[in-house]
Amino acid sequence: MGEAEGARQLSHTLAIHAASPFKHLSFSSSFQHSAITSWIKENICKRFCFHSSPKSKPDVCKCGYPKTDHVNEAIKSEDFTGESWNRHRHVREVPTDAFGDITFGSLGQKPGKYARVSTNTSPDILYQLLTEQWKLSPPNLLISVTGGAKDFYLKARLKNMFRRGLIKVAQTTGAWIITGGTHVGVMKHVGQAVRDNVLSCSSTQGRVVAIGVATWGIIHNRDSLVYSEGCFPAQYVMDVKGQGRLSNLDNNHTHFLLVDDGTHGHYGVEIELRSRLEKCISEKHLGNRESGATIPVVCVVLDGGPGTLNTMYNTILNGTPCVVLEGSGRVADLIADVAELPLSQITIALIHQLMKKFFSQAYDNFTDLEIITWTKMIQDIIRRPHLLTVFRVSEECHWDVDVAILQALLKASRTNKSQGTEYWKSQLELAIAWNRVDIAETEIFTEDSQWESSELHWAMFSALVGNKPEFVRLLLENGVSLREFLQDEQTLRELYTRLPNCIFLSKLAKRVQSSRKQLLKTRGQSHLGQEKIITMSHVSDEVRHLLGSFTKPLYPSSTMTYPFKMTIEDISLSVISEGSLRATIVEERDPGKDLFLWAVVQSNKELAEIAWEQCRDCTSAALAASKILKKMAEDIKDTDKAEEMKELANHYEKHAIGVFSECYNSDQERAQKLLVRASPLWGRTTCLRLALEANDKSFVAQSGVQNLLTQIWCGGLSVDNPVWRVMTCMVFFPLIYTKFLVFRRDEVIQREAEKSEEIKRVATVTGSTEPASQWRLTPLGMWSRLVCLYSSPQVKFYWNIVFYFAFLLLFAVVLMMDFQATPSAWEVLLYIWLFSLVCEEVRQLFHDPDGFGFRKKATMYIQDLWNILDVLSILLFIIGLAFRLISTLFYAGKIVLCIDFVVFCLRLMAIFTISRTLGPKIIIVKRMMMDMFFFLFLLSIWVVAYGVAKQGILINNDSRLDWIFRGAVYEPYLTIFGNFPTNIDITFDINSCSMSGTDPLKPKCPVLDDNQNPVFPEWLTITLLCVYLLFANILLLNLLIAIFNFTFEEVQDNTDRIWKFQRYELIKEYHSRPAAPPPFIILSHIYLLISKMISSLVRAKNFTLPQAEDEELLSWESLMKDRYLLTTQQEQSQSMEQRILDTAQKVSTISDQLERDEETGSTPLEKRLARLENQFSIQSPSCSFYSLVFIPAALITKDETPDTPEEEDGLHVNARQFFYPNTKLTRFPVPDEKVPWEVYQISKMKSPAVHAKVNPGGRTGIRGKGALSRLGPNLNVDLVLTRCRSNERSALEFLAIWDENQGTMVLPGVRPAVFEGYVDDCRNTDNAWVENTVLNIHLDGINQVMVDINNMVASSSGPLQWQEVSSKTRLSPSQIDSLQQVAELHNRKF
Repeated sequence: MGEAEGARQLSHTLAIHAASPFKHLSFSSSFQHSAITSWIKENICKRFCFHSSPKSKPDVCKCGYPKTDHVNEAIKSEDFTGESWNRHRHVREVPTDAFGDITFGSLGQKPGKYARVSTNTSPDILYQLLTEQWKLSPPNLLISVTGGAKDFYLKARLKNMFRRGLIKVAQTTGAWIITGGTHVGVMKHVGQAVRDNVLSCSSTQGRVVAIGVATWGIIHNRDSLVYSEGCFPAQYVMDVKGQGRLSNLDNNHTHFLLVDDGTHGHYGVEIELRSRLEKCISEKHLGNRESGATIPVVCVVLDGGPGTLNTMYNTILNGTPCVVLEGSGRVADLIADVAELPLSQITIALIHQLMKKFFSQAYDNFTDLEIITWTKMIQDIIRRPHLLTVFRVSEECHWDVDVAILQALLKASRTNKSQGTEYWKSQLELAIAWNRVDIAETEIFTEDSQWESSELHWAMFSALVGNKPEFVRLLLENGVSLREFLQDEQTLRELYTRLPNCIFLSKLAKRVQSSRKQLLKTRGQSHLGQEKIITMSHVSDEVRHLLGSFTKPLYPSSTMTYPFKMTIEDISLSVISEGSLRATIVEERDPGKDLFLWAVVQSNKELAEIAWEQCRDCTSAALAASKILKKMAEDIKDTDKAEEMKELANHYEKHAIGVFSECYNSDQERAQKLLVRASPLWGRTTCLRLALEANDKSFVAQSGVQNLLTQIWCGGLSVDNPVWRVMTCMVFFPLIYTKFLVFRRDEVIQREAEKSEEIKRVATVTGSTEPASQWRLTPLGMWSRLVCLYSSPQVKFYWNIVFYFAFLLLFAVVLMMDFQATPSAWEVLLYIWLFSLVCEEVRQLFHDPDGFGFRKKATMYIQDLWNILDVLSILLFIIGLAFRLISTLFYAGKIVLCIDFVVFCLRLMAIFTISRTLGPKIIIVKRMMMDMFFFLFLLSIWVVAYGVAKQGILINNDSRLDWIFRGAVYEPYLTIFGNFPTNIDITFDINSCSMSGTDPLKPKCPVLDDNQNPVFPEWLTITLLCVYLLFANILLLNLLIAIFNFTFEEVQDNTDRIWKFQRYELIKEYHSRPAAPPPFIILSHIYLLISKMISSLVRAKNFTLPQAEDEELLSWESLMKDRYLLTTQQEQSQSMEQRILDTAQKVSTISDQLERDEETGSTPLEKRLARLENQFSIQSPSCSFYSLVFIPAALITKDETPDTPEEEDGLHVNARQFFYPNTKLTRFPVPDEKVPWEVYQISKMKSPAVHAKVNPGGRTGIRGKGALSRLGPNLNVDLVLTRCRSNERSALEFLAIWDENQGTMVLPGVRPAVFEGYVDDCRNTDNAWVENTVLNIHLDGINQVMVDINNMVASSSGPLQWQEVSSKTRLSPSQIDSLQQVAELHNRKF
């Protein structure tokens, strides 16, 4: 035994090393394996036989294992005559020795999990193994697949539909699939479906979980799975040919539970544990703990024999729905054939015929008793149609197997007794958990279900948190009001608390932690509790950080923190200010905006798209989303997520462009108001500001935005004025009082006049009288025209250009003609002029009309290239001026000023940025300068390499650094431009160099020999020069040209867009710039300084519209948004890609139809004829009688009408259940046709004695008194004590008592009582039955009896309860019937 175990461990060790791609496991995986091993050894056991009892073969024990596989103590001698072998006594449990990972040798297949478990293992332990140790997510649905355990044939269409539907329902709902786990029959088909899914799906999609629950004793090659410390992994070899009576594990299942009862070769051992596991899983909560629903279970049946029918029967008795696939064979086809027949037609004879048809040769092996048992079981199955669903391939149905499975689950709870809000709620909860919006559309949101918005709030919250956008859209379409849903701020706060893991949540957590620390410093430990959760003030602060400090808070602060040193007056003022701000923000809340912001911060495109469609201020919302996403993309470290955020930001920029384009095409004036109006929903900022902060160049480049910028650029002047007219009026300003220059006010007056004339013309034609407009614009006065001219940014720009050229001219004159030791008047004027420029730069730095703050403003100032040149030129001028005033550094100062002049000239390029022709070219020059820097790096490598080599070969030990630099860097650089060196060959002039290298004006001569000839190899220096010129002059220079060409082509398409975006900054600069140009601008600066000293400047406010006009503008924008979305949908539907998809779908539908027609042929007609034949054969006696004795209906009188057969409902059902309650007894099967005593009795079932009392309801399948107290009738009284609850629609309530024995609520009972009727009770027998009397005492109004009973109920603390009379009450079936009779007595809906 020890040698065998050692050999087995050695083989598993070798298998582990062969399967592992690495020599050593990582520390984390080793630790994980160790933890799993420890847990499994503590909780999971196996079973083994310790009593070797000889079977028919002397070397084999009755447990099925050879004697050599038993422990030494279990092996007995040949003449041992002890006690007989018993499974329950001679099989023990020990820690399992087979668990870990399992691989089947397939390439690319992930290893599965397996464990050998005992039959007595608790299902809770197994569920913990699956979810906690094997890290499976709890299922939203459990699919139990049962059927034929032998290979059977499935038609190609049915096989494809089964596999496709099973995988689809598993993927969409997050279901677990449980099968027998072996590589035969229906389990093999399930495994192949899982394999096809793995091969066709990407790694990002969810992995289908297929759990095989198999018997350990029938697994072939199971020894390879045994290892005391677990196999990670175990190599399992499938050997179909050599398996014999055993079975191989299916290589496509993902997890295996191998059930061990200590025996070998016995099938069906796993059935009981599998049933208990499925029941345990069905009792777990669905989704989160807050949900009241449990995990639904459905059974799918294919083919099958007697075991499958037993499984299906027990499943339906337990209330689990079953889906039967017609056409799969045997039991499945038998059930499908009788599913639509009435119970009266399902007879023993019919079952005989169908079994002979579907089981062919195997039919002869069935006994009459087995057929009777099958008939009874099939009748009980058909009697519960809400639990049975037949999937028929031949029918003209447009749904697949997945829809059939989900519809079966919904139909299972759809009974006449459960119609109501709670029923629809449970249905919707399942659909949301499965994420099947198609099921919800067709089965739940129908005309029969009426929903209030408040009734769907929980569903909306679940769909949002569960990231199910299709359900969110469906709920919005079916009555959910976002305003009511988000009316309570607690709901929105809970949504932010339930955010998925994202960068916004981490930032929010840091902000909450920071606020807690601050609160700890100010208030102490006692106030920390209220700051542990996320508040909307935290969200508002973080969103404001993403949008920019120029925005106002989007949500009010939930709490106020006051410093200890604040006075009472300060606190009261703060409270008043905070309260007014809070009231303003609450009034301006938009639920669409709230939901859109919540979706955007988690980068959820689908949910954000739905919420954006519900936003009121949609353009601002799209631009704000673009800004937030781009800001988060800058902060995140994951490059893939950053790219996704940028793509989503561009997506919403396109939305903003689309809506604004629709607005601008419809009404230009309104569209421009949208750009400049302050949005109260988004921090009181404007669309234009959001687009600029988000760097949305495409939005700013639109014609509508550019026209607005052009109007701002022209100021009060018309945009149609030619430039030469404007410049002429700048010098000869009296021309503005003529019509030489057009003002915008004049254009508006002219348009109003034309509109008024048009109205009058229409009124004249139609005869109507239109009231004249009371408000008219007046023309500009003389002073106003002058102010409009010189305050126009366009005019300011032209004056600055003129004076900047004058400044450069003065600077050049001073440098070249008038730079004396003592500054002249022109030089002093130059200094004053520069001082005015410095003042203007300081004003630009501190001027902050948008409220960015000094830090943000300084950052923006430094990031501008032209500002950098301004600062550099000023600094160089100050340095040059300082040197110039020092006599010893006078000339150095002039050099610095000359260099500064170059910088001032470069600054002149900024003038051309306003030009539509030259502006984009400047952008291209900037990009080419960046490319040139990288080129110079490559060029410097070749220059230095060639220069140092040349200098080292020609010159020996030159110590002069200046001449070394000239020879190693300067001369090689000049060589590129054609200045070839003269000292690399023997023809050089020796007089042009210094032999000793002491002449500072000449380079050192090359190394010479005694004859004064150079000793360097001429061929080498020339070769180096040729190679250098080849690479530097030809390769690198052409590379630079190619780079410039690529840059030009790349940037050319975007330069116009970039120029339009950067044009705003220039317009903004000159819009806020004083009218006077330098150096006269210093007067304006003095005026601004005096104004600042006298009174604080008022910050410029955004353009705010009146409330009525703002609402009208937003309504118009919403209309344009709907038009844009409709246009987008039409373009998408008419696109080539969509047409191809539609065509492919149509072709697929047609091919499926043709395939179905080819397979079915005339099958439906044949089935209908077969059913008619069956019915005719069953009713042939009566048919022949009526054919012989035909009497016209008109001749039959009322008294002569034949009696109709007894209704099916008249037969007792509960009294014929197979398993007698609270015992291990089983009843004899009694089909419906054998229930009446008048019918000929069943051969093996004797009739009761003549003197015995017989059940008036008919046969029950068991004799005696059973669990009842006596033979004959057992009288029972149900006392129903009712009252009317007036506070809620006068609901009828009854008094229920808690029964500790049954563990449920029951009705008060009194015995004995008056006989009233027979009850179909599960305890009834042939000789004993229950007869019930229902008494109702209704307490109407308030009296002393009612008071006493209420006091008794209150003092009982639970055992006594008033409950509403309803079908949802948890009582026994007979007592439910009693309640229904009471409800009918009071005319109440049950």
